[in-house]
Amino acid sequence: MKTVLLYANDDNGMESRFQATLDLARSFESHISCLQVTPFDSFIMGDPFGGAYALPVVVDEIRKVEDAHRAAIEERLRIEGVSWDWSRFDGSPAQMATDRSRLCDLVILSLPGGGNYDGPLAMVGDVALHARTPVLAMPESSRGLDYLGTAVVAWNGAFESSVALRLAVPLLGKAAQVRIVTVTQDDTEFPATGASEYLSRHGIESELHEWSRDGRTMAEALLDAAHMLGASYVVMGAYGHSRLQESLLGGTTREMIRSGAVPLLLAH
Repeated sequence: MKTVLLYANDDNGMESRFQATLDLARSFESHISCLQVTPFDSFIMGDPFGGAYALPVVVDEIRKVEDAHRAAIEERLRIEGVSWDWSRFDGSPAQMATDRSRLCDLVILSLPGGGNYDGPLAMVGDVALHARTPVLAMPESSRGLDYLGTAVVAWNGAFESSVALRLAVPLLGKAAQVRIVTVTQDDTEFPATGASEYLSRHGIESELHEWSRDGRTMAEALLDAAHMLGASYVVMGAYGHSRLQESLLGGTTREMIRSGAVPLLLAH
């Protein structure tokens, strides 16, 4: 993980993302690519006749706030002695993060706080679905990533979980323990032993756990497993069903993102 993309907007999740990024940059000697995005609706005003325009005074104030935030973060990066660059764009944060992830090894975003899926921090699902780079989504309350702790891998043998497992190998190689969790009452075409064997070829030992669904949703069972096994983070495939199905009917990815309970490493 030599290039990490940090979503660097000033919001409630910034400190959590920043600390997690520093943790990984120190461990992997990564370059940090900071992305600052001003959403169009931040400075586009409407009028009673249906027109839209940007007031220069509003744009100037937004730029001043953004410049001050950038200066503060860059000063902290200089003190840390890490390598970084900074890009600023106007547009959709999710689209910009997806576009800029093409030559990155990891994207670091925030889980929506308070179960609020539909806010400015709710870009996790869009980026995880459309990017070809894994997404590390951090809870707002976290202050760094314990990558040396216990990693829980949610496994059902699907393409999505297989992709997530493969892309997580550099991080899993640092974990003290890797626990592969399969929630029972779910048809598994590709057994968990295959995941364990794959990791063993990378020199990574793992333990297999079957976790009873016991009338709960898949997400509830996985969150229970993460809690009971002391997970520092959870690796899982994102959106095994279509995004529309998950929006209409609910889904494991959506529930896990909404919970904001544990750092998630997501890949589609």
